[in-house]
Amino acid sequence: MDSKLWDGIVQYPAEFVEQYIAKGYWLGLSMSHFLNDCVRKYADHCAIICGAESLRYSELKQKVDQFAVYLAKKGYQAGDNLVIQLPNITEFFIAYFASIHLGMRPIMSLPAHRHAELSHFIQQTEAKLYICADHYLGFDYRTQARTCQQRCPSLKQVIVVGDDAEEFDAWPDTSSFSNQYVAEPAISARHVAFFQLSGGSTGTPKLIPRTHDDYLYSVRASAEICQLDAKSKMLMVLPVAHNFSLSSAGSLGLFYAGGTLVLAKDPSPNTCFNLIEKYQISHVALVPALAAKWLATVQQGAHNIFADLKLLQVGGARLADALARQLIEEYGCRLQQVFGMAEGLVNYTRYNDSIETIIATQGSRISPGDEIKIVDDADQELAIGQVGHLLTRGPYTIRGYFKADAHNSKAFTKDGFYRTGDLVRMTADGNIIVEGRSKDQINRGGEKIATEEVEQVLNQHPQVIQSALVSMPDEMLGEKSCAFIQWRKSNEDPSLTRLSMQLRQYVKNAGLATFKIPDYIELVDDMPYTALGKIDKKTLRQRLVTKH
Repeated sequence: MDSKLWDGIVQYPAEFVEQYIAKGYWLGLSMSHFLNDCVRKYADHCAIICGAESLRYSELKQKVDQFAVYLAKKGYQAGDNLVIQLPNITEFFIAYFASIHLGMRPIMSLPAHRHAELSHFIQQTEAKLYICADHYLGFDYRTQARTCQQRCPSLKQVIVVGDDAEEFDAWPDTSSFSNQYVAEPAISARHVAFFQLSGGSTGTPKLIPRTHDDYLYSVRASAEICQLDAKSKMLMVLPVAHNFSLSSAGSLGLFYAGGTLVLAKDPSPNTCFNLIEKYQISHVALVPALAAKWLATVQQGAHNIFADLKLLQVGGARLADALARQLIEEYGCRLQQVFGMAEGLVNYTRYNDSIETIIATQGSRISPGDEIKIVDDADQELAIGQVGHLLTRGPYTIRGYFKADAHNSKAFTKDGFYRTGDLVRMTADGNIIVEGRSKDQINRGGEKIATEEVEQVLNQHPQVIQSALVSMPDEMLGEKSCAFIQWRKSNEDPSLTRLSMQLRQYVKNAGLATFKIPDYIELVDDMPYTALGKIDKKTLRQRLVTKH
């Protein structure tokens, strides 16, 4: 059994295991122990509100135990893999905790993933079970399940949550198992608890193995940094399976503190503003695109929900300084920037940071055990303040993707540092400032343009809601740049030609090199987004190819 659980996993070296245990980062406790401890401390507190349903911690634990009995009776056991692809509903947490209790390893698929990605996850892990909704936001997941069954011999069962499972198994009524219990198998807290997915936009996401020990450390530390307590009420807007939503501090951090999680069926301002007011929500996490959309709704006359919140977290992508300043200074928002990755390292601005630090940086690392290097193209460390590639290793950063030896040889250094792909600089007091992605560059005739640098300038224009700079092919230069602009409309909107001249002059006046001035400007009513809530630049590039 033990060899099966380690198959395809890059383990932490023994000397680091000893170090992380000695320093108290790793406690040797499982996810099941974590949930049991939450229930012991907060049994009668409200854990989850989803629509008209609410569950106390003790009731959540009962449903988890019953579903674990169901899975055990179906023959599932430690080392078996499954895919959970559910929207923000209570069944996600029941399936998540119950499968992990059995030693199964869920793959945390997002609702936006489709059959090509799902089939890849299932085939790579030989997953036996797929749990999905019948439909969500107009998409029929049962059709996807049929395709996956045809392509994946390992997939033995599909469980569908919803009113119509069709030929698949419906989410079971487990009330008859109320007096039964299945014991947690003898697995180590250093075994993989579940798999998350990489945020890469250039291909099929890679599987990120997260252990009980490493993940629970980040949960505990994040909950303390975010000052969550039993009175905290968190609105879950982003996909509940995402790392940001689970542990930064997310739902698990909230459970650790005994707070209440309110699940939003969709991220629209209309839905979420009502929930914030109804439940007196204290904490919300958004990506920058959603923050901009919510702010636009407030500016149109909606109630200023930003002033109601104890804390608004923004992460997943670089938050424009201008938007951060506007949220804080004009709308009284208590803001926390979050910069991290599902592979590990997470940085937060702190409650006692200056306003300028919160506006202009993406915060500092969770742990003194987080080792950070900022290096040049030759892996030579750079001085404080210089922009370079971010490398990291630490007590909750993985040492390798699942069954990806060739990729791991490029993504990790020989001494175990993860190459994040981010271009950053560090301030003298240890805060990170994200300057872009090393892969998100435009090579304009040999001159390299970090797209986020230009976007930061464009986003400061008072009429720009948000921008995205992408490359477009050019016969002479190889690549030129095009800025997609979401424009704040007014009564006297200029023509596209005049607007293009105005914005290009604006970038020039900001002092950027002339080669960084966008060659073209395109207007969009709204940006396309990836499954992780980031602007989908791949789609924008395809639009250019089609148009030109």
